[in-house]
Order: sequence, then C-alpha cells, then structure tokens
Amino acid sequence: MQLYAPAKINLSLEIKGRREDGFHEIETLMAPISLADRLTIERTIETEGIDFFCDDAALPAGEDNLVVRAAKLFRKSTETSGGLKISLEKKIPHGAGLGGGSSDAATTLLGLNELFATRLGQKDLMELAAQLGSDVPFFIAQSAAVCRGRGEIVSPVKLPVALRLLLVKPDFGVPTPSAYARWKDSRALAGVDYAAQEFSGVRFTTDLERPVFEKFILLAYLKTWLRQQPEVGVALLSGSGSTVFAVLRDGAEADHLGERVRTEIDPTTWTFACETTPIKWRQGRAE
Repeated sequence: MQLYAPAKINLSLEIKGRREDGFHEIETLMAPISLADRLTIERTIETEGIDFFCDDAALPAGEDNLVVRAAKLFRKSTETSGGLKISLEKKIPHGAGLGGGSSDAATTLLGLNELFATRLGQKDLMELAAQLGSDVPFFIAQSAAVCRGRGEIVSPVKLPVALRLLLVKPDFGVPTPSAYARWKDSRALAGVDYAAQEFSGVRFTTDLERPVFEKFILLAYLKTWLRQQPEVGVALLSGSGSTVFAVLRDGAEADHLGERVRTEIDPTTWTFACETTPIKWRQGRAE
C-alpha cells in the first residue's frame, strides 16, 4: 500500500490566548498542498512488531516518531494484530511549519483503517488523531479547513480559487513550542509589514510572525523581499515557520523566482513550486 501525506500551509492563524492545559487557543485556515511525503505500509507475518524505516536520518526512527506512534495507537484502539512494515520517504522538510510529521501520522491512520478494513468513520479517526498532535486531525479531513481549539476542531471549507505557490525555506528550522512561548511578549520589527493581505478572495495573516521574526530576522527579510517581487501577490510565514510561502500572480514563473531567491538571499535556500490542490492520499481510490 503506497500512500501520500500532503503538506499544508496556514493562510491565516490567530492566537486567542493561552489555555489551562498549556496549549494556545487558535483559529487557523489551513490548506493541503501538492507537496507530499510518501508512505509504504505492508502487513508482515514474520513479526508482530512494527518495522519502521525513514530515509531521513535526522528524524527519530523509534517510539518518538509520529508514524510509529500512530500505528501503535491504531492497533491498540482497534484491537488489530499482526506485523507491519512501514517506510517513509520524506519530501516535506521538518521544522518548516508545513505539518509533515502530523500529515504522516494522519495518513498512517487512514492507511491502516483501509488495510485492516476496520471502517472507522472520520469522527473516530479524528479522535485518534487528536491524541497524536494538534494538527493531525486536519489531515484526516483531506480538505482546506478552519481549525479551532488547539487545532483539533476541524471545519472543512472550500477555497475560492486554487493558489499557485512558491515555498521558500532557509537552511534552519523553527521549534513550534518556542514560537508560541514568545508570542505574548513579542514585538514588531521596524520596517516589516505585519498587516493582513488580501488576494483572490482570501485573507492572509498570522500572529506568529512577530515572535518568529524577532528571533529569526532572516525570515522577516525574506518575507519583505518576496513581497517586493512583481510575481508575488502575497508572502506569509506558514505556521511557526521556517517556511515563507509566496502566492504567485497569473503567469509568474516560480522557478525563476526560486533562482533569484538563491542568488540574492542565500544559495542554500530550499524552494518548491506547488499549489493548494493536493494529490490524492491514496492514488486511484481516495479523493
């Protein structure tokens, strides 16, 4: 079974305050995009355990990996048994604000539900997903959605248009907990425009730019530079970063813009051209 775990971007993110459980109350509009990790899941008879492999050595391969945690939670909750062999091919950079780990976990739940024919409904899968992380339920919905609470209350929506994007990520990540911890006391940097942006009927804004830009000034410079380029309609930090995405105007050449990023900003910068029309998580079956 081969599965695709799409990345996401946050088109808007508002922090309402800190909750008693230590999380923050948020309201965010997220959209899956056509960048995806690839998961291969097989049942095995040689062992009852979970044999997990990832091609990115920087990620944990044991109990701390969200794919392994998702598989264990699924088997415990559904009382299914039998060995599993799971391989993860990473395309989504980690520490990027693109939800790669959360998507991998959600896709594991979706895949195992099909593989074991357990027929869990979306509500049941979202309840399992919420135990794994705040963003995981969003990926169960397989749609753009407004997410509330700590992210686990998911309301699917349809975007007015499909957006063409260029993802831009410097050669470092941003830890999500530190970004939220700095939110309340963070200050705006001089010369950086944090105001909401409008494009193609969508409003773009995020409360995490202040705390992230205050610590990682290159990201503030990158957003400002992107907004000055003629191809770009909007530039915004996704999640807690470190990816800044550019929404491209009609006719804009994403590859040319990416080349200029590496020439004028940093030659080690990762870029990826994509859109808010994701590939199917299960080719040939799921929509």
